[in-house]
Amino acid sequence: MKADKVRTERIPMHNRIPFLGKDLWTSRTGLTLATTLLFAVVATRTAQAQTYSVLYSFKGKPDGAGSVAGLIRDGLGNLYGTTAGGGNVGLGTVFKLDKTGKETVLYNWGSYGSLVQDSTGTLYGTTVNGGVHTQGSVFKIDKTGKETDIYDFTGTGGDGSNPKAGLVRDLNGNLYGTTQLGGNLTCLSGTGCGTVFEVDATGKETILYKFTGTGGDGANPIAPVLRDAKGNLYGTTPSGGNVSCEFLSGCGTVFRVDKTGHETVLYNFRGYLGSGDGAEPAAGLVRDTAGHLYGTTVYGGGFGAGSVFEIVGAGKETRLYSFCSSTGCPNGGTPTGSLLRDAAGNLYGTTESGGTFYYGTVFKLDPSGQETVLYNFTGGADGGYPEGNLIMDKLGNLYGTTYLGGDLACGSGSGCGVVFKLTP
Repeated sequence: MKADKVRTERIPMHNRIPFLGKDLWTSRTGLTLATTLLFAVVATRTAQAQTYSVLYSFKGKPDGAGSVAGLIRDGLGNLYGTTAGGGNVGLGTVFKLDKTGKETVLYNWGSYGSLVQDSTGTLYGTTVNGGVHTQGSVFKIDKTGKETDIYDFTGTGGDGSNPKAGLVRDLNGNLYGTTQLGGNLTCLSGTGCGTVFEVDATGKETILYKFTGTGGDGANPIAPVLRDAKGNLYGTTPSGGNVSCEFLSGCGTVFRVDKTGHETVLYNFRGYLGSGDGAEPAAGLVRDTAGHLYGTTVYGGGFGAGSVFEIVGAGKETRLYSFCSSTGCPNGGTPTGSLLRDAAGNLYGTTESGGTFYYGTVFKLDPSGQETVLYNFTGGADGGYPEGNLIMDKLGNLYGTTYLGGDLACGSGSGCGVVFKLTP
C-alpha cells in the first residue's frame, strides 16, 4: 500500500511563507507508511443524493486563478471572493459572481484571505505583498470598484508584514487581523513571528500582540481571528508552541488576545506521534454559544493527515475526528480551511487532499463524531484541491472554491479552479 498520492506530491499552499515576493517552504515531516496502514479503522460514510454544480470556472486571464480563500455572500445572493493568481497582471483578483453566474473582476490584485463586507457594500481585505513598502496592505473596494489602501505594512519598528488572512470587522468599523511575519524581528532569523493588529476606521494601525515563538508562544499566524462580544480575539498559529514535538519549529497553538493586548495560549499541539492531537492548525476557529472553540489541523491526529478538534477553556483539547492518509481511505486529508457550524452543531469543511480521487472532499461531522463525505472532487471540470472555508445560505446550500480544476485549458492543463455550490 502506497502513501497518499496528493500528500506526497503536493504541499499545501498554507505551508509556504510568502516574503518579499518569494515562497519560503516550511519544513514538515512526511508521513510514515505505518500511519497509512491504520486507515481501515476510520469511520466514515459517503452521503447520497447531493446536488453539486460549478457556478464558475476561472480562465486565468483576465478573471483570476487559484482561489485559496472562502467566499462571502450578500443579501441578494451575490458571491465575493479573491484569487491568488491570474488577472490582468498575474497577481490575482477580487471578484464578484452574481446569481446568473456572471463574474466581474472588481480589482486586479489578489489575496490569500477572504473578504468582509459592511452595510454599504464596501469590501475589505488584505494583500500578502504590495503596498508602499511591499510588505502587504489592508484595502477597501467600494461598490463602484474604487480601491483604496487603508494601511500599508512596513515590517519595521515592530510593525507586521505579509498578512495572509482575511479580516474581521466590529460595529465601529475597526478591522482586526494577523500578519504572518514582522513584529518581533528577533524571531525567525530576523523576519519576525507575526502579529495581531487592529486598523481603525481612519486607517490608524495598532499592533495588539507580537508573537515570540518561544516559551510556548505561537508563531506565524496565517488564519483570521475570531472576535467575541467582549472584544477578545481568538486564533491559531501553525508553528511555535511545543517545540519538543515532531516539528522543530513547533506544532502550533490556539491563542486568545484580550482588548488590552494580553495573550493567552489556550493550547499547544503536540503532533501525531504519541498524543495524536494534531499539528499545524492553519485555519481560523468557530465558536459555539457555550464558548467552545472548533478548528482543524493540517497534519497530526490519529493517522497523520489532520484532525478536527474542540477547545474548552484553557488547556482542555478533544480530538473529535482524525483524517486518514492512505490511498484507500475515502474520508479526505489535510484540511486547510476554517470550519462552518450550523445550529444543530454539525461541522462542515473541506480537505484539500484525499477522497476517492485524491483531489479533496467536502465533509460533514455531526455532534457524535460521525463523518460524512458530501462530495469527492475529481480534479476535472468539477474542480480539485479545495483550500478555503465554506459558507451556507438559509436553505442549507454550501458554497466554496477550489484551487485547481475546472477549465482544464487553463493552468497548463490542470485548471484554474472553480466556484461551486453543493446541496447536501
